[in-house]
Amino acid sequence: MIDLKKLHEDQAYRAGAERKGAPAELIDELLAADTARRSAQVAVEALRAKANAASKDIGRAAPEERPAKIEAASLLKADLSEREAELERVGAVVDELGHQIPNPAHESVPVGGEEDFEVVAVHGGQPDPPAMDHAAYGEAMGWIDSERAVRTSGSRFAYVMGDAAMLEFALVQWVMATVRAKGFTPVIPPVLVREDMMVDAGFFPTDRHQVYEIAGDDLFLIGTSEVALAGLHRGERLDADQVPIRYAGFSSCFRREAGTYGKDTKGIFRVHQFDKVEMFSYVRPDQSWDELERIRAIQESIVSGLGLPYRVIVTASRDLGAPAAKKYDIEVWLPSEGRYRELTSCSNYTDYSARRLGTRLKTETGNELVHTLNGTASAIGRTLLNLFEHCQQPDGSFVVPAVLEPICGFDRVAAPG
Repeated sequence: MIDLKKLHEDQAYRAGAERKGAPAELIDELLAADTARRSAQVAVEALRAKANAASKDIGRAAPEERPAKIEAASLLKADLSEREAELERVGAVVDELGHQIPNPAHESVPVGGEEDFEVVAVHGGQPDPPAMDHAAYGEAMGWIDSERAVRTSGSRFAYVMGDAAMLEFALVQWVMATVRAKGFTPVIPPVLVREDMMVDAGFFPTDRHQVYEIAGDDLFLIGTSEVALAGLHRGERLDADQVPIRYAGFSSCFRREAGTYGKDTKGIFRVHQFDKVEMFSYVRPDQSWDELERIRAIQESIVSGLGLPYRVIVTASRDLGAPAAKKYDIEVWLPSEGRYRELTSCSNYTDYSARRLGTRLKTETGNELVHTLNGTASAIGRTLLNLFEHCQQPDGSFVVPAVLEPICGFDRVAAPG
């Protein structure tokens, strides 16, 4: 949730929310509700003080005075109950409206939609398409079986088989070792979380339509392990010397891919189930922008270590998710499509998620909210499909990236047939 005090007082903060598409009318409605809530809170606290004083006064009164004082105390109690109910009602309105306002975009974020990104770095060339695109190559090598997966589970599922499965295991091990060396603690988190965890992590209500729900159990399948990693310190007060805290979660992830009918239907680019290694950081507020650059540098080292040509973009304001104040996407050149496609991203959520999570930092001057950040170390399936094209040789064979050879135990796979 956003900082309501700053929303009242800081026009730049408000403007950042509006750049992300928050309607001015909705912000005004929220501010009015918050003002009403504050007034109701003052009234409730004043009545509570009077009610407490009246209760104490009964015990000190002479017997003949007590009936009148009891009646007066009862009237105060009834009035207090009404005011508390009003405070609860207005507070619920503030919560409902507040959850609809996104984290304001940082001033460095370009204004606009999906096509208004800013390119900040380009590495590597733009090689010509190989003989087979990633989907055809995966099938020809016997590595990806989508047809049988459709019979088993429906569209947008796949079996990853044979040497491709070994490549996936090698990728996970290499990426996890890489981020561990950078100070991230490996974690295998739960993939099912409660609804309130989805809300507190900033994914509900905005992305609810993309999430699978387990009916009858108040549980939801995560679309990224950052949800579960955000819950590790939910409601905690961290000591200043504990941060930065960095985690790297490996999990299977699940997305409904609502609204993508007919888009990226071949291969394993856009599927309902996929594996990821996700980085997540808890840092002091004055460290979060440096931490974002740190995570981005790690992501770039992983992509370049695999020999993939890529560019880095800053996502435009209206293309940012609700929690992100700024987001970098790392896009790899996909030769068969002749364009860059997103592989990983990293975001600074500032204090947006921490405010819902109640994760605070004990400092010399008191308590303050931590800042949280996340970044995908490797989206395994999308990495594999890029390797299918970039490591495919003219004779149809496949050359394993050097960093993966010692883990998967082979350096080349013969051409199909």
